[in-house]
Amino acid sequence: MNIRDLIGEATEYDKKQSLEVKKPKSWLKSISAFANTFGGKLIFGVSDDDAIIGLENARGDAEIISETIKNRMNPIPKFKLSFEAVDGKELIIVEVMTGDETPYYYSGEGQLVAFVRLGNESVPANPMQLRELVIRGSGQSYDSLPSRFKFEDMAFTKLRSVYKQRTGKSFEETDFESFGLIDHNGNLTNAGALLADESPVRHSRVFCTRWNGLSKASGLMDAIDDEEYSGGLVSLYQDGFSFIMRHNRKAWRKTPTHRIEYPDYPQRAVMEGLVNALIHRDYMIVGSEVHIDIFDDRLEIYSPGGMVDGSSLEGRDLRHISSQRRNPVLADVFSRLQLMERRGSGFKKILEDYDFQEHTTAALMPKFMAEHRDFLLTLYNLNYVERQGKANIVDESSEKFGESSEKFGENSLSEPQKAILRLIKEDKSISASMMAERLNITQRAVEKNIKSLREQGLLIRCGAARGGYWEIKE
Repeated sequence: MNIRDLIGEATEYDKKQSLEVKKPKSWLKSISAFANTFGGKLIFGVSDDDAIIGLENARGDAEIISETIKNRMNPIPKFKLSFEAVDGKELIIVEVMTGDETPYYYSGEGQLVAFVRLGNESVPANPMQLRELVIRGSGQSYDSLPSRFKFEDMAFTKLRSVYKQRTGKSFEETDFESFGLIDHNGNLTNAGALLADESPVRHSRVFCTRWNGLSKASGLMDAIDDEEYSGGLVSLYQDGFSFIMRHNRKAWRKTPTHRIEYPDYPQRAVMEGLVNALIHRDYMIVGSEVHIDIFDDRLEIYSPGGMVDGSSLEGRDLRHISSQRRNPVLADVFSRLQLMERRGSGFKKILEDYDFQEHTTAALMPKFMAEHRDFLLTLYNLNYVERQGKANIVDESSEKFGESSEKFGENSLSEPQKAILRLIKEDKSISASMMAERLNITQRAVEKNIKSLREQGLLIRCGAARGGYWEIKE
């Protein structure tokens, strides 16, 4: 372990210059916060300005730390003590694991307080956070708990019809319990309340706005279009998706054999982003809704609630983040409706959809932002740059639709395909990864364009994959 690298991880690390025996709350709050959120390390022997001070009696302090955690924490979290020598100075590292028996309370001075990690601070859990910790510690999820509404007062015609349409099967009465919409006592669960036709969960809504320009205040007319949707989650998904597609303009170009379409936003990425926002949102955050904001150059989908484990996305490989479900009952229902997969990360699917778009660049790849109470997905408009002055792609709403479509017959290759051919003329042995770097697009986009060129009979590969070369057919 490089202790200096660890010190830079503010959220998952805390430090104390010395062990305050008479003020255990000053450091036990970090133990509680780490156990209640996503784990972390508390280091003794480091000053506030990150200087390595060391401890005079690290072995003795370690015994006091261990006993104090056992006596003042309820329940006792899983932790590990270790020693680290840096520049001849000895430190104690207390590694705290994420707990399953939340909330983990600090007990002392007549108090029983659960702490959570917020940025680089350990703060007392507010009532909503405490409730979430209690639910998590019970081994249940919010959507599986009984609601305060009655099952007999609800209708599920939308759920029934979509289930029939997408699976070919009828929604049976027994499915309400097997799907988790009612519990074994016949009580309507929170998932059932969220999926009912007229959902009684008032903050389960979607606000949609098509803004005029690149921000929310761009001129005399701020918004071009806006809608507010309420109801069951299936309806919210359909209405939100329809709003986005209403403003998802489509460009296209003709080839000798077919027409290639270029939507502003790839459909699969839109679907995945919207489903994730509705299914994985934190429904215990009252007073906030899912927001869809469309600007000239991007689409933003906001959802209340960050990552399930409270972690940050900074510096992580988004294609290999394991799928975690805040609302497993809702996720299971949407997978049965074939609107999401049971396995796999939505991040990966969104990124792959952009990968396979012909005119994707590294700068236009989707962005994901996660904080403690917020999640924001940004999808970039793949046609925005082209509309600023290039005429080789036609928008279906263009007044010169017929005139421009005639030009495509003369020139059926896209700009990336032309660029690929130019690079091959310069170097017949150039690799796809080198082309991607030169053209500032993803390797997947290069491979897709190469496949198209080969299908059109314009490009062939000679020799093996390694050591071979390209040949252009004029």
